Amino acid sequence: MADRPPVRTITDIAVLRLLAHPLRRRIEEQLRKGPVNATSLAQALGESTGLTSYHLRQLAKHGFVEEVPELASGKERWWRAVPGDRRFPAYSEQTDEMRTATAEMTRHNLAELVELYEAYERAAPELGEWADAFLFSRATIRVDPAQLREFFEEYIQLVQRYGLADDSDPDRKAVLLRMFGFPEI
Repeated sequence: MADRPPVRTITDIAVLRLLAHPLRRRIEEQLRKGPVNATSLAQALGESTGLTSYHLRQLAKHGFVEEVPELASGKERWWRAVPGDRRFPAYSEQTDEMRTATAEMTRHNLAELVELYEAYERAAPELGEWADAFLFSRATIRVDPAQLREFFEEYIQLVQRYGLADDSDPDRKAVLLRMFGFPEI
């Protein structure tokens, strides 16, 4: 199994805003499917090549994507996502500006999740055995803050155990997982 990516706590407000940008979210979705270049990305997203090139360079500047030199041809640059364990500071350690950016990013993530589920739901009749792969769980756990952090770390280890597996097997598909927890008010 590949090495687990190091934990990266993102405290730079510019990076938080970069991650919250709606077009960047769409670029990330395309990168889940494999390497892209600015032209293929522009076509997939209905945007200009200049705009997608700019966003790819910004993502690269902050270490979220990297060039794929073996795919390069002439001036054409190909990009892939850099695996990472991105974290954000605890709420009590965030400035008001950081809280605003992380809240915006979380709302975008939740909206994206609804869109992705709706796309799955529309495609399910044609997915064969993968239509049965929809997993759903709602749970409530009673823990203190330290136990919740321990639970989260175990979840991340499990995701990394499967997420870093060899993806050359044609029977394997990317499966989207989202986990969030917050105290009941």
